[in-house]
Order: sequence, then C-alpha cells, then structure tokens
Amino acid sequence: MPELPEVETIARLLRDGSPGQPSLVGRHIHGASLLWERTLAEPSPAEFASRLDQQAIEAVSRRGKFLLLRLTHDWLLFHLRMSGDLAVRPSDAPLAPHDRLIIVLEGGVSLVFNDARKFGRAWLVEDAGQVLGDLGPEPLDDSLSSGDFYARLHATRRQLKPLLLDQKFLAGLGNIYADEALNLARLHPLVPADRLTFQQAESLLEGIRTVLRASIQRNGASIDWVYRGGDFQNYFRVYQRTGLPCPECGTPIARIIVGQRGTHFCPHCQPVHS
Repeated sequence: MPELPEVETIARLLRDGSPGQPSLVGRHIHGASLLWERTLAEPSPAEFASRLDQQAIEAVSRRGKFLLLRLTHDWLLFHLRMSGDLAVRPSDAPLAPHDRLIIVLEGGVSLVFNDARKFGRAWLVEDAGQVLGDLGPEPLDDSLSSGDFYARLHATRRQLKPLLLDQKFLAGLGNIYADEALNLARLHPLVPADRLTFQQAESLLEGIRTVLRASIQRNGASIDWVYRGGDFQNYFRVYQRTGLPCPECGTPIARIIVGQRGTHFCPHCQPVHS
C-alpha cells in the first residue's frame, strides 16, 4: 500500500507537473466517466457527475495517505489503498486495463484513477473533514512536539508496531516506514507504548521523521508494480531484508508477524526488553 512518502510524491507530481505531465492546478473539469461504480464512496454517480462539471482544481495536497483536490466548491479525495494510482494522460489516450475513474479536464488531458485490486476509493464532499476527521496528527507537522508524542504513547498500552499503523494515532505510516523508524530508534516492535521513556519517545519521533523525509526526497519506494519512480527501496535498513546483515551490527534481520503484518527488525539493535 502506498504510504505517506509515495502519496506525497504523487500529490507533488499532480500539483507541480513534470516535463511529461502538466499540473492539474487551475484546470476546469469538463466531465467524468465512472467505469467501476464501487470506486466512488460518496455521493451517487449521478450527483458526482453533476457536481463536478465546470468546477476547477484549485489545489492539490495530502493528508495521511489521502490525496486531496480542492475544487471550486467541493473536495475530491482519493485513497489509493492496495494498488491505486493517479496519473494525467491525454484525453484521447486509449483505456488502460484497470482504469476505474476518468475526470476530463480542459487542455486535452484527463486525471485517471487506475486500480487493479479495486480497493481504492474516491469521495466528493463539501467538507474534507467528513472523511478525514478521525485521522491522527501528521508526523512531519512541527506542531507535534516530543512532549505531545510522549503523552500520546503513554495514553495506551498497545504494542508499538500496531500502534504506529493505526491512522487514528498517527496519519500516514504503514508497514515499511514503521519498521524502518523503529529500527532507527532501536525499539522492538512489540514493546508496549506506555513503557517508553521520554528519550525513547523523542528518538522514535525523530526516527519517523528522518525516514519519511529521506523517502520523500527519493520519491518514495518502488517495491511493487503499482509504484513508480522512487528508489528509497535501495536504502531500506530492515524492511524486506530478512536474513541479511543489519547495517549497524551485522546481525541477520529477523521477521515476525505482528497484527497479521510482516515485521522486520534487528534482534541485537532492537532487543525485546528495549
């Protein structure tokens, strides 16, 4: 599943454009084709088409793992889930396999939502808070202090790995960056959150921010056929490196299942009693 750095990379590409892809900002919408009805979570397909028509895309941003398009009157939100992708194509381009939603824009281009596994969703709402209201704080937001993070950790006895994956606790982290951040902070994934010292909490927040910023700088990680363009996978410390040496101490990286998710860590640098 695309996590914060991958979604941020897509948002930046849609917002700023590239030599092969124009920016969406300022373009008016001239229509939409919904090719798989369940892609649209809200509203009805008929209302979606009528409300979109002639609105303009005023801004593109991200919140957690959601992509946000601020329109003239509404918000258009996407969650990519397992295999979703958003790209700008010429409006006369042929349909590709797994295209689910096409939004026709001025200038001869379209915004296309492609989703092989059909888990991704789109919402058209007046208030983005209707969809985003339960999300936790952004890990890269300067307003999240070490003290605030420590207090949030000590409000629960949950184990660190599943807690970091909970979008209500912290928005945007997934399996990759939780493993990488815990390794940087030298914390075992099964340690209860309320056992962390202030210094450990501070180290974990710094580890989260370090790995997210490094991945964003490298356009995210390309580890599956749905991700494109990033190379942070070449800099993983533990994720998907089972049996390979830890970059710090040489101990083979271990893999366990935590909350039905594969979890990677160094047994020496991240002892269970940490």
